[in-house]
Amino acid sequence: MSVAVILGSAWQAPVLGDRTLTPYEVDTRFGPVILHRWAHPDGEPAWALFRHGAPHRYLPNQIPYRAQACALAEIGAESVLITSSVGVMDLDLPLFQPLLVRDLLMLDNRLPDGSACTLFDTPWPGQGHLVLDEGLFSPALAEQLRALSQAIGHPLAGEVDFTYVGGPRTKTAAENRWLARLGGQVNSMTLGPEAVLLNEAGISVAAVVVGHKHSHPDAPRPEGDDDILRSLHESRAATEALVTAWLERGRPAPWGNRMYRFADGALQ
Repeated sequence: MSVAVILGSAWQAPVLGDRTLTPYEVDTRFGPVILHRWAHPDGEPAWALFRHGAPHRYLPNQIPYRAQACALAEIGAESVLITSSVGVMDLDLPLFQPLLVRDLLMLDNRLPDGSACTLFDTPWPGQGHLVLDEGLFSPALAEQLRALSQAIGHPLAGEVDFTYVGGPRTKTAAENRWLARLGGQVNSMTLGPEAVLLNEAGISVAAVVVGHKHSHPDAPRPEGDDDILRSLHESRAATEALVTAWLERGRPAPWGNRMYRFADGALQ
């Protein structure tokens, strides 16, 4: 009964609070992945995945998404909290406060290398179509995170529709205006592929993001590298308590979607 968290650019080293986490290498058919073990109070491990590496190594277009999703499945993660620092397109939303992701806008279901965003890159017996009966993000996990955030005294500041656009460059003003018109409220260069691939692996998913800048043409931009680093530090501070509470007290929720499979000419 294991839970995990995916952490992004706000984390430059494998440290949470006052703990340095223990690395653990997992071999997958897409290559090896380093996960980090969190000692759970009841004896079961919880897991942290630093998507960019620890220290930071991968640009968003270099992240081995398939290998990372498979590694979490290999160690038995049943529910995963995905986090990301995001640009905020909706000026009514606050910066540096955790926001729960309600839904995903990912117009082209592709990984950064141009291939389809799926674990089923070649034919094999377990392949199928991911059918989103409850959506990519688990309502049960969302409710659990609302309760956890209230319990630690840092309630979630709202719920958002997340837009994925691959990197490594940032979006143009025209792109951000267009994405906002489509209903996107926040965006980043990660999170989308992870939500899709983990669901294909039968793992329930929730996501919490923190705005570290505005991605709106009328909003001020960070002035330089120091401003960006400071904003990422503030994003980490805003989410670390919730991430720690999730690893200590989070409980898996059943996966609420299904795979539609073809076998011997019949639908299963």
